[in-house]
Amino acid sequence: MANGNGKNGVEPTVLVVFGATGDLAQRKIYPSLFDLYQKGLLPKKFLVIAFGRREFYDESYRTFVRESIQKRKGEIEKSAIDPFLSTVRYIRGEFENMDSYKGLSDVLVETDVRFNVCSNKLFYLAVPPTLYELILTKLSKSGLSIPCANGEGWTRVLIEKPFGRDIETAHKLDRLLGKLFKEVQIFRIDHYLAKETLQNILAFRFSNALFEPLWNRKHIERIEIRAFEKEKVLNRGSLYDGLGALRDVGQNHLLSMLALIAMEYPKDFSAQEMQKQRANVIKNLIPLSSSEIKKVRRAHYRGFTEVEGVDISSKTETFFSLTARLKGSRFKGVPIELSAGKALEEDRAEITVYFKDVVYAAHDIPSKRNVLTFRIQPDEGISILFWVKKPGITENAVHPQTLSFKYADAKETLHLPEAYEQVLFDCIRGDQTLFASTDEVEAAWKFVTPILEKWGENKLDTYEPGASFEQIVKGN
Repeated sequence: MANGNGKNGVEPTVLVVFGATGDLAQRKIYPSLFDLYQKGLLPKKFLVIAFGRREFYDESYRTFVRESIQKRKGEIEKSAIDPFLSTVRYIRGEFENMDSYKGLSDVLVETDVRFNVCSNKLFYLAVPPTLYELILTKLSKSGLSIPCANGEGWTRVLIEKPFGRDIETAHKLDRLLGKLFKEVQIFRIDHYLAKETLQNILAFRFSNALFEPLWNRKHIERIEIRAFEKEKVLNRGSLYDGLGALRDVGQNHLLSMLALIAMEYPKDFSAQEMQKQRANVIKNLIPLSSSEIKKVRRAHYRGFTEVEGVDISSKTETFFSLTARLKGSRFKGVPIELSAGKALEEDRAEITVYFKDVVYAAHDIPSKRNVLTFRIQPDEGISILFWVKKPGITENAVHPQTLSFKYADAKETLHLPEAYEQVLFDCIRGDQTLFASTDEVEAAWKFVTPILEKWGENKLDTYEPGASFEQIVKGN
């Protein structure tokens, strides 16, 4: 796989985590790094440099990391976790202070001396998007974004979605990234792409001749793509207010799911080709007309404006539902429902494909619709609803049956890797297949931005926490 500037992905590597005391670092980054460490999938010479504002020293911060990991995984033997913790260091610094970056540079130089080589540098911006420009600019001015002169080590940057707030800010961020890094050095995270169950969509489609010939508008009636959460906004109030569900989930996660469902068979499975085919799908989204935008359902849950950090008069949505359509012969005219929300009755992320009704010609019996469901989370798996004749000599009626596969039932998939394990592993290897390209991000914002620009004209409904999708869209 392509590695940007370096020779291979197992050379001595330093991961610098900005925002190292934040929620993302605690819940995702450190538990995933620990899993990779236990599986022997990190470089033999590996160091984590945590960069944050809080008052920590190496040992106190290692205790913080230990607690973060054990909160997710339960009690871990000291002999198992201590070797990993020894790879972690902490630097206290201010994102806006150049002296802090000088201190970081000194530690990196010291590490290279200890490793006896110019190590790979991976900068992970685990911070709110509002801080991207500040940190990237400071990295540039401090010289930290420059790879090793002798070509020994690569430099890469990992940034989290959303990539901008609209098409204009996305372009601005992209221009800034382009000044500092080559495209092969930029890893834009949409962790949904790294979910094992989402990756399985392509294997399912392209490895089973039973389905791919039916994967078109002639046989498919509609598609539903949904990402629902029981959890409320919680401590993300100040970040989420003004962001909203469409920016937070729709512009990235849902469109990534749509891209995998609708993309054409790639000529190969290289990162560039996969990104190209996903981008082609998003580029083929038909812009919503003014009348269609008015039909987009938006709402927030009762109590949202009481969350700390949220404006009492906030019009930010925590739920949306819209219908999209694609150009092109394969899915032309097929309605695709995109819906997401917080504080709903259940956690559920899934893609449901409804096939068209057919007639059982021999007896003129309606056979009902076949339904194919990809369950992304929880209870990951795939199910197919089909219809069979009821038993009986004179019986002509049909009834539904379900054929299903669950990852939890498969012995070899008892422990599905966390999406962030895949993200970190691929970034260290330099494989961009499961990361969003510039074209994908731009195409997504081109579709979403016109909706956002007229967002305020739509009625903002309120729903009770724990409501179902049907209750919200029906206004109950």
